[in-house]
Amino acid sequence: MKRLILLMLAVLFIAPGMYSQKVQKQRRNKKKAKNEKVVTPPKPKPKKNGIKPYSQVVTKDAVTDDGLFKSHKINDKYYFEVPHSLLDKDMLLVSRIAQIPAGLGGGYVNAGSKTNEQIVVWERFQNKILLKVKSYNAVADDSQAISNSVKVNNYKPILYSFKIEAFNADSTAAVIDVSKFYSSDIKAISGLPARFRRQYRVRNLDGSRSFINSVKSFPQNIEVKQDFTYNAEAPPSNAATGSISLQMNQSMILLPEEPMKPRIFDPRVGWFTVNQIDYGSEALKADNKTYIRRWRLEPKDPEAYARGELVEPVKPIVYYLDPGTPEKLRKYIKQGIEDWQKPFETAGFKNAIIAKDPPSPEEDPEFSPEDIRYSVVRYVASTTRNATGPSVSDPRSGEIIESDIIWYHNHLRSYRNRYLLETGAANPSARTLNTPDEEIGEMMRMVIAHEVGHALGFPHNMAASFAYGAEDLRSGDFTQENGIAASIMDYARYNYVAQPGDQNIRFIRQMGPYDHYATNWGYRVIPNANTPESEVATLDKWIMEKNGDPKFKFGRQGSRFDPSSQTECIGSDPIIASTYGIKNLKYVAQNLSSWTSETTNNYQDLEELYGELLGVWSRYVGHVVTNIGGVYENIKKPEQGGFVYEIVPASVQRESMNWVQNNAFKTPSWLVDKEILQNIDHAGYFERFRSLQTRQLNNILSFDRLGRLIDAETLNSDYYSALSMLRDLRNGLWSELRSSSKVDLFRRNLQRAYIDRMKSMMEQNPPVRRGGRPGFEGTLSYNVNQSDVRALVRGELKQLRSRLNAAKNRTTHTVTRYHYEDCIARIDAIFEAGK
Repeated sequence: MKRLILLMLAVLFIAPGMYSQKVQKQRRNKKKAKNEKVVTPPKPKPKKNGIKPYSQVVTKDAVTDDGLFKSHKINDKYYFEVPHSLLDKDMLLVSRIAQIPAGLGGGYVNAGSKTNEQIVVWERFQNKILLKVKSYNAVADDSQAISNSVKVNNYKPILYSFKIEAFNADSTAAVIDVSKFYSSDIKAISGLPARFRRQYRVRNLDGSRSFINSVKSFPQNIEVKQDFTYNAEAPPSNAATGSISLQMNQSMILLPEEPMKPRIFDPRVGWFTVNQIDYGSEALKADNKTYIRRWRLEPKDPEAYARGELVEPVKPIVYYLDPGTPEKLRKYIKQGIEDWQKPFETAGFKNAIIAKDPPSPEEDPEFSPEDIRYSVVRYVASTTRNATGPSVSDPRSGEIIESDIIWYHNHLRSYRNRYLLETGAANPSARTLNTPDEEIGEMMRMVIAHEVGHALGFPHNMAASFAYGAEDLRSGDFTQENGIAASIMDYARYNYVAQPGDQNIRFIRQMGPYDHYATNWGYRVIPNANTPESEVATLDKWIMEKNGDPKFKFGRQGSRFDPSSQTECIGSDPIIASTYGIKNLKYVAQNLSSWTSETTNNYQDLEELYGELLGVWSRYVGHVVTNIGGVYENIKKPEQGGFVYEIVPASVQRESMNWVQNNAFKTPSWLVDKEILQNIDHAGYFERFRSLQTRQLNNILSFDRLGRLIDAETLNSDYYSALSMLRDLRNGLWSELRSSSKVDLFRRNLQRAYIDRMKSMMEQNPPVRRGGRPGFEGTLSYNVNQSDVRALVRGELKQLRSRLNAAKNRTTHTVTRYHYEDCIARIDAIFEAGK
């Protein structure tokens, strides 16, 4: 009670003072207001949902660019005005590297490399604008009930969520802040995939060193450049910085409201494709629909086109040269691009594809090779020896929207080297390190034409080099008219078959009849065909008109079993072609020093070319090896008759085994050239040949090859059996056992490699699954334990052990005897391990 009284007394003493202070403050404020008369305009009140008035977001300081979206730059922030009319519209978002640090990706990633390509749509949800990724892998017509099931079972992932900051004056567009989206490390649009992050030990994006470089809006697309710096423990270059810096370009382009009419793919004609699963099919299962990828070419004058006249397209395909392209090479690049005008004329179009120099800054200050409106032949300052022809396409229809041809600076050196090695025996102008400019230019022209072919939709056609007879390639008249393969899309770079004394030979590849045929098949407009299905009868007819003619056959790349579809091979008989090729290589090897080191007074080119010569020799051997256990693939429909798969005749397989023994497994003494070897390295000579010979030996002794040989027993009465192949291989590799002769160093290495490979076939298994779609796989997988393989290998090793025991006591060469004893011990160890 006493405490309560004291508290009340304290309040009575303090309150009057506080009241007095408050009154005095109010008087001072009134006096100040009377004297100053400050007028503050009322601020617009944000709406309860947090959306601000337009003028508060897009202030007078905004730098605005009008286009697909209006973009606003305000200090260091960027805003988009997303029109409501563009919500739910399909757009293609393409991520590319615009500038790249040295060494990123090991030389096969460059400025212009595409890192991702995805369809996106903008959607509104309450007070947000969502950017979603949309897929056309699964489809159904909107009029069908099942389309709802397709939708709910293919929910679109949200790439990013943007808060609506404001609406424009007439409320037809939402304003969003895109600054964080374009300055954050978003994996789906990043230039560093997971493997690079692991390889370079990337920790995180450094926000203080990352920013939006520019935003440009055009009528159909928006281009955003981002500068990113990542903290990395093992960067590919400039290691002391602990950083990886690169510039990305994000292209967002509005796709056509009406997709291009697709053309249905036929595997008998080679095309890159897009795939869809159509759940609206009347069949008892979903249909797999495959469409070819091609540019949208439509005739300006459809009536004249229908009459068979050549007509210009409404929109031609235009390629610009990179501003960094050396002047002396520009004409060859343009020629390579416009070489495709003739095949397009076969399809009814004139001036369908055009090459242009890049516009000057005065002509077009906003020109950028990364801008998705432009297709560009990118010239890359890189030591990589390669060229590529990627493209960007609409997954709804296969329409190619844009493409960039990538040319790496050092690629011509590869062509100079191959020209010297493969044609130098028969072609005097190739016997130099200073290849004539016109010939180098012709090579570049054909490489560009090849890469443009990819960008037009064509994959490699490895059957084109099998279309001409090997002996035809020695004819000047034939090669000048037909080239060395039926298509520029094969890997048939040079005529290595022609021999010294052959006259007027064409040594460099060129466009061929298949290129005209495939362009017509894919690009010719078929009048009165209003649906993809209504075109099929005409497309089939065009194929059947060429049925049986090897010049118009398509052969897949990567077919490890088909001798008629091989890379770097020419001529329809690999044995004849490789025989001529090796004969030429022997001539080149004899003269290699005089063509290189004796001219330059150093050994660098000699070393480089000798290493590549070994690779060329190995390829020629590999072409013949493919005959062994080989199967020809002839893609066809039942109406064409015959079989899709035909086993290489047994006689050809036996001849191929004998050829390999004589040209690869017998010591190639012509390659052991003292004048070369002792001038390029101090040691390691025997290892070079061991690795090359072992590669071909292991290639023959592969599980899938043995499996195909075993398969042949079930289908053919005349077949080269797995047992026959293994016996022939053993008898050839160990021929010294019959004569008790000395075994040289190279043969000893090869024989030990044989035992090692047989050991692995006793203990290991092949890949579990076959790759690719049914009927088109490259590698056969089967249950090895329950097949004949182990029994055949065990039997061959027992036969070999018996012969080694007999031969070791007959030889008088000590090292040979030690070698035989070691081989016996190795075989015994294999059997012991298998108990």
